[in-house]
Amino acid sequence: MRHNTLVKLRTGLEISQFGLGTATFGGLYTSMTDEDAIATVDTALDCGVTYIDTAPHYGKGSSERRLAKALAGKSGFHLSTKIGRLLVPAVNSVDPDFADTDTSLVRKFDYSSAGVERCIKESLERLEMDCVDIVYIHDPDDPIYIEQSIKEAYPALEKMRSKGLINAIGVGMNQSAVPTRFVNETDIDMVLIAGRYTLLDQSAALDLLPAALKRDVDIIAAGVFNSGILVNPIVGAMFDYAPASAEILAKALKIKEILDHHGVPIMSAALQFPLRHPSVKAVLVGCRSSQEVLDNTAAFDAEIPEDVWQDLAQLSKIV
Repeated sequence: MRHNTLVKLRTGLEISQFGLGTATFGGLYTSMTDEDAIATVDTALDCGVTYIDTAPHYGKGSSERRLAKALAGKSGFHLSTKIGRLLVPAVNSVDPDFADTDTSLVRKFDYSSAGVERCIKESLERLEMDCVDIVYIHDPDDPIYIEQSIKEAYPALEKMRSKGLINAIGVGMNQSAVPTRFVNETDIDMVLIAGRYTLLDQSAALDLLPAALKRDVDIIAAGVFNSGILVNPIVGAMFDYAPASAEILAKALKIKEILDHHGVPIMSAALQFPLRHPSVKAVLVGCRSSQEVLDNTAAFDAEIPEDVWQDLAQLSKIV
């Protein structure tokens, strides 16, 4: 398994098995500089990473603007962004989750046809690009937004896809039930599923992944470290954006114990596990420095013997 191996998606697009996530470019939890963002992208491209993901949500446009600087004059990459959150003017709108947020803007959920067109138009302006390859419908968790996304956002994107303005339509969420509806009720191409198919949480295997296999929908696995606990499972480690419970920590420590016995870093197992399912085509990993790109791609490329996975399966009933 190599991070720069190219996989062909159902639309014909080819992306690297390791993708670069850029929520970090919005200052997720910790600030970073424009220079770090540029260096991170440069290193990723030099390493053969060809898939990069962003969203208006990340720092209220900060991630997209930093990517504009980092990708200027470069080629050989495929980019995805997202719709569902318009950015509208505000006064001193702070954001505790994104240190580098644009305080002059506030997010407004909008999955209407007009909202889709406006969101993409404004993303392209921030990215300083004419088009993007993949557009995800982002976080339609509320029942009202679920229905609006299926009845308005998806058809608007389908028209763009039919005209060749975008290559692929996807939905990106932290839960599997709604994406499974999209797989069954629309003709989406991809699902970006965060945190629901990992060493600690395989809930997407119960609904989303079988549906995706049946309908030939590509899965991109994100959040493979479950907010950090699968990098360093210690007291106070984060799981799904909050401190891990005693039960989750105990399971993570047991996983690490098995991996330590085999001499396998927990990061490597966390990165590679999702790709053992045939519906999963790539993993998406947030990085905030060149070193993180190098560390993560090296961990991705580490060889893991089959008996390691068998031992983990006995613990977690991983299929």
